[in-house]
Amino acid sequence: MGINLQSNILDWLSGDMPTPIPYQSFEKSWFHYLALFIVVMAAIIAVRYLKRGNPRRTQMFVLGAGLLLLGFEIYKQIIMNYAAGWDYQWYIFPFQFCSTPIYIATLAGLAKPGKFQTALYEFLASFGLFAGLAVMLYPNDVFVGTIGINVQTMVHHGTMMVMGIALLLTTIKFELKTIIRSVGVFLTLMLIAMVLNLSYNEWIHDGTFNMFFINDVYGNHIPLLSIVYEKAPYLVFLFTYAIGFSLVAVLMLEIGYLLTRKKTHPGNGHKSIFSKAS
Repeated sequence: MGINLQSNILDWLSGDMPTPIPYQSFEKSWFHYLALFIVVMAAIIAVRYLKRGNPRRTQMFVLGAGLLLLGFEIYKQIIMNYAAGWDYQWYIFPFQFCSTPIYIATLAGLAKPGKFQTALYEFLASFGLFAGLAVMLYPNDVFVGTIGINVQTMVHHGTMMVMGIALLLTTIKFELKTIIRSVGVFLTLMLIAMVLNLSYNEWIHDGTFNMFFINDVYGNHIPLLSIVYEKAPYLVFLFTYAIGFSLVAVLMLEIGYLLTRKKTHPGNGHKSIFSKAS
């Protein structure tokens, strides 16, 4: 009975649904609208929950978010490989850019308070927030006709967005070293992705494997970066990739600075996050 129930659940989650379309009529876009509403409400609650500045509460919040991401990633792996007859699909190996908050949030939640944990928080509030926000606002490429995958992707990217906003508005200090640390975490993850890509190219060769979409064998489809990949040497593409993602992460921090600075120091005027916040 237990096996049959499990099979029935997997069959339902692997079942078809009309592919959600963002920003159309309610009939076509209800799934996207519902996801956005839930995420906005969750972000408001999370900011209120963390605004007292209790480090232990922040740590438990981030750990909980990391474990939620981990659980839904395991669920996605099961659903997609079940649909493929349990033949592992290497293209869904969980180390894309949007997958990294699974590990970063869980690690930050388990780490002792200090510079290392702070750097992980800063990555989640900048790079992680950007990735979650981008997908939640423009989910065209992630919606499919499978129930379980659509649920997972909205939970995953919505959690990234909620966690990033909450940390950005309650925990992050807006200083130059904030940028340096968060970029350092990103570059470390990018290096790991490069090693994984090279290892796959050397030893596995089974399907497609393009972590961070920087595997030179498979190319890049991200707008603008795909043009650089086609026109420039590979090292120039990698440099542009790193700079581009770092700039949008800085933009997230700058927006956070403006929002919190205006609230806590009205009338002091704007100062860039490159100058030390007082």
